[in-house]
Amino acid sequence: MSNLPEKFIENMKKQLPETEWEAFFAVYEEKPYKGVRLNPLKGGMDELKSVLPMLKQPVAWEKNGYYTDEEKLGGSPYHAAGLFYSQEPSAMCAAPLLEVQPFERVLDLCSAPGGKGTQLACAMQGKGLIVLNEPVTSRAKILSQNVERMGIKNAVVTNELPETLSKKFVGYFDKILIDAPCSGEGMFRKNAEEALREWSEENVELCAKRQRYILDEGTKMLKVGGRLVYSTCTFAEAEDEGQVREYLKNHPEMRLIKQEKLYPHKVDGEGHFAALFEKTARVEEWDSRIKEAKPWCSHEAEKAYRDFEKSFFKERFARRLYEANGMLYELPENVFDWKGLQILRVGVRLGEVKNGRFEPSHSLVTCVQKSEIKNALDLEEKDFRLEKYLRGETIEDDKLANGWCVICVHGYPLGLGKAVNGTVKNHYPKGLRKV
Repeated sequence: MSNLPEKFIENMKKQLPETEWEAFFAVYEEKPYKGVRLNPLKGGMDELKSVLPMLKQPVAWEKNGYYTDEEKLGGSPYHAAGLFYSQEPSAMCAAPLLEVQPFERVLDLCSAPGGKGTQLACAMQGKGLIVLNEPVTSRAKILSQNVERMGIKNAVVTNELPETLSKKFVGYFDKILIDAPCSGEGMFRKNAEEALREWSEENVELCAKRQRYILDEGTKMLKVGGRLVYSTCTFAEAEDEGQVREYLKNHPEMRLIKQEKLYPHKVDGEGHFAALFEKTARVEEWDSRIKEAKPWCSHEAEKAYRDFEKSFFKERFARRLYEANGMLYELPENVFDWKGLQILRVGVRLGEVKNGRFEPSHSLVTCVQKSEIKNALDLEEKDFRLEKYLRGETIEDDKLANGWCVICVHGYPLGLGKAVNGTVKNHYPKGLRKV
């Protein structure tokens, strides 16, 4: 407790009953909780749990969430295969409040690095449209990488300010999540050095002002009858309950359904705040003329892809082909025309046409199951070839047919290879390789 800001201690003593002070401040002498969320887009829960022994007790508020004691999960081949997302347990509480359904239009307005956004996408089961936005370009790139790793087919990753999106998408979305940038008081135990260094009362006020702006812009994009969740990882009343009061005062068209606050001395987590709202009336000028993007692909590019598809897949994989600068994409159904927006990802990047031949991309592999592939090499965790592959080295296998193949770990696709007479040339992306 000695390293906590004095003003923060004073504020928390005002917020909590005196009988809870000792328990609350005592948690800062303990280790933070760690969690992982399993990815149902990769397979059934029983199958996933069978290959992930690090899972402990389930997280109460997220059906796919589990506690773990493992320290370095990022080095696991199952992490590379997108079987799970490392996520602080209490941070998993906000997304389920939206109860997103397949075929809805969903927006995560402040999405990087992607924990809550991929959580929403998993609940959508690859059906419908989810827009994941991050204004900071460097963070948007990390978000896009996580969307790719988790095998999300129906996402658009945008790199825009909220006000830019709100001009285009008035009344467009069924569900919106605003996990707003905050003063991070809930991270004092997890990211102690950074969170404590950045905290100040002035920063709390700056965060509250920025949150009001984001909420105002986000509300414009919600359709009547749609629901919005606002969440933070802080305890500051100005950013939590006070923000809700101010929001309801300024937005009579919004109804508060419920709000909840997780404190680290009451739950096994770092702390989180979330409020669920419903839009009961339209106050903005609604524009229903948002254009839908039309799939387009040249005859030559489509032929190159379809030839590859027949040799690679057991059944047809892509149906809504879109070509741009020689690159082919599978568009999400009913995706909007994104002209004028900064876009990092739309649907699945299938690959590139080079000299009349189609070369698949890593993004394609992250979205497939082994059962869909004709030519796959399945490696066990202890197979020395697995480490060689993850390092970007050539591996050997005399059972693969010549041509493009998928390298799997325990049945879960990792990346591409190209087999030639028993030798598999490595096509695992250089940026992902182990050093």
